[in-house]
Amino acid sequence: MTSAGPPRESNGAAAEDGAAATPQVPRQHATSGAAMSRLGTMATGSLAFVVMALAWQAAVWAGVFPPKLFPGLAAVAEAFVRLTGNGTMVAAAAATLFRLVFGFALAAVAGIVVGLLMGRVQWIEDALLPVVSFMYPIPGIAYAPLFVLWFGLGDVPAILLVAVATSFTVIINTWKGVKAVKPIWVRAAQGMGAGERAIFAKVILPGSLPYVLTGLRLGLASAWRILVAVEMLMSVTRGLGWLIFGSQQFLNTDVMLATIGVIGVVGMLLERQVFMRLEKATVVRWGMMSA
Repeated sequence: MTSAGPPRESNGAAAEDGAAATPQVPRQHATSGAAMSRLGTMATGSLAFVVMALAWQAAVWAGVFPPKLFPGLAAVAEAFVRLTGNGTMVAAAAATLFRLVFGFALAAVAGIVVGLLMGRVQWIEDALLPVVSFMYPIPGIAYAPLFVLWFGLGDVPAILLVAVATSFTVIINTWKGVKAVKPIWVRAAQGMGAGERAIFAKVILPGSLPYVLTGLRLGLASAWRILVAVEMLMSVTRGLGWLIFGSQQFLNTDVMLATIGVIGVVGMLLERQVFMRLEKATVVRWGMMSA
């Protein structure tokens, strides 16, 4: 006669006990940890600026250059406050951003369209790739004298020069993005009966988007640098480059440095507030890139 042993627990009960035994991290602790990580990153990034500021001020105190040519940080800050208060800095930044938006928009549209066509149509790639490869390494500022002769002075040549010089960066990256799409994705879509238009919208465009965003990011940085330099040559009425050039003639190095600081801050904000948000909403959210 077999004796009955203790009743065995079911698999479901065992799984529940195992889940209960696994420690769970509270959501508040995870959020706090992420916040602390961001603060640590910001502190590390700010350290370089602190070191640069201390080194600059030490050179000022040591008298390496005359104060008129090498002002202290207090003088630069005072110039920034003065120019911002009387509206000069705001007007100059607004004029430069106006030219940047129009020039970069032209470059983005033209660059993406041409890059997509090069990636999808072989004869267009064969026809345009040598020209794009030839024009791409040429610095945009090299075209400035020609654009002055062709279009005169003012906003129009500055906007067109930014558009032309920036478009090649967008074209190259978009073309590479289309070429990087895996053929098996296209064949799988064709096997499921997708037409050319659906393949382009659902496979080619999303698959090449990381490269397109990289091209736009690099293109915007290039456009920002070119535009500031071009404003010194195109005799524009207002702009950050114009402000630097005008300050040089009167040896107002504090104004020059304050303007340079604004250029750096605006460029960093454009990078972080535009493209980082765009990437998080698209390729990072889709799992194509890590945050």
